[in-house]
Amino acid sequence: MGKPTGFMEIPRLDRGYLAPGDRIRNWKEFVIPLDEDELGRQGARCMDCGIPYCHTGCPVDNIIPDWNDLVYRGRWREALGVLHSTNNFPEFTGRICPAPCQEACTLNLTDEPVTIKTIECAIIDKGWEQGWIEPQIADTATGRRVAVVGSGPAGMACAQQLARAGHEVHLYEKNNRIGGLMRYGIPDFKMEKSHIDRRMAQMRAEGVHFHPNSHVGMNLPAQQLLEGFDAVVLAGGSEHPRDLPVPGRELAGVHFAMDFLTQQNRRVAGDAVDPAGAITARGKHVVVIGGGDTGSDCIGTSIRQQAASVTQIEILPRPPEHEDKAMTWPEWPTKLRTSSSQEEGCARDWGVATRAFRGEGGRLQSLDVARVEWRKDDTGRWQMSEVEGSGFEIRADLALLAMGFVHPVHEGMLEALGVEKDPRGNVQADTERYQTSLDKVFTAGDMRRGQSLVVWAIREGRQCARAVDEYLMGATELPR
Repeated sequence: MGKPTGFMEIPRLDRGYLAPGDRIRNWKEFVIPLDEDELGRQGARCMDCGIPYCHTGCPVDNIIPDWNDLVYRGRWREALGVLHSTNNFPEFTGRICPAPCQEACTLNLTDEPVTIKTIECAIIDKGWEQGWIEPQIADTATGRRVAVVGSGPAGMACAQQLARAGHEVHLYEKNNRIGGLMRYGIPDFKMEKSHIDRRMAQMRAEGVHFHPNSHVGMNLPAQQLLEGFDAVVLAGGSEHPRDLPVPGRELAGVHFAMDFLTQQNRRVAGDAVDPAGAITARGKHVVVIGGGDTGSDCIGTSIRQQAASVTQIEILPRPPEHEDKAMTWPEWPTKLRTSSSQEEGCARDWGVATRAFRGEGGRLQSLDVARVEWRKDDTGRWQMSEVEGSGFEIRADLALLAMGFVHPVHEGMLEALGVEKDPRGNVQADTERYQTSLDKVFTAGDMRRGQSLVVWAIREGRQCARAVDEYLMGATELPR
């Protein structure tokens, strides 16, 4: 693949960013793409490694060496076809996927993996620029009707695949705009929402019917879907946040991260936000509790809202600067990562647990925290204990809880349907049939597997579509 000696001759080069001082002034994407000639050179670095471990790292099974080679040879339109054969929305993954494929790249053994994510994003962006991406309208209609609930990446991928198979597909979303957490959870500076709108136009031309403001189990009875459709797919998110039940949790100024992020995305979209319930970081000392991607999004959003300071704390210990390749490769390693938002100006601390929120007059003023250490017990399980005498305070006017999500919301649709759940509270289904405990009800994405990545959601949406098509027709030609 590529140029056989390319990885030895061509240095690795990736996309750049606008300087922090420039990019924090607005809510737009700030990545500086590589030019076409350089992208071809980077594609040439993909070595003929025999076993393409990048495949094992990619949940949607992207055929990465093939489109790297095609970009190297300047055959961009063919590269787009190969890319689309496994991934409905490369413009999403090319922007917000953490790229486990690059960690699995053979060249990552020397910390110089092929810039897979950059090349992927360039292929799809060029496809849109050149007008190569058109609706794929089914030749014949099957006469079957499918309802997909949840318009995030799993729901969108499932709906698009089923429409291309000839089914009449209706996609339901509780919010006023389509896109799920891609629309409301991912800040615009990481992915502008025009990318979603463009795909919606394609899907509408392919026959997908969109139903925003349709909260199944609330303003739309779940039973209505069971009676009106031949199959129903539950593709909502894992939206029940992990709380922090410590003293002072009720103080004004302590909020879940997603409430904060959603409000700002609505503002950018031009939607009204009730001033009485507005959450803003402007002029405040912000503490983000949680070290993952959601926490990072809170940092970038707070900085753009002109916070006085931003501090991020994580209960786990500081990860190593560099992984042990012999122990981890090609799996996703635990190592210190610094996001673009963290680079913009954020104090970070690890091994810190919140003991209480402190304040006066009902408003947050500080966090009472302490150092913790982790040790394995006799059974090999990690146990946390507070370091004696290590308590201290962090000034805070706004605390954002970004500690992940435990399972989908049970109230409403799931309770009304009565579907069985797994021990973690997710909807029970396997990855072959994707069928729930109800005969014609299927599930995919975070609602089935729990909080995960956009790339896993697209994979499950595609595979679920195949399972539904086979259920309805007795056979299917949709890919897994």
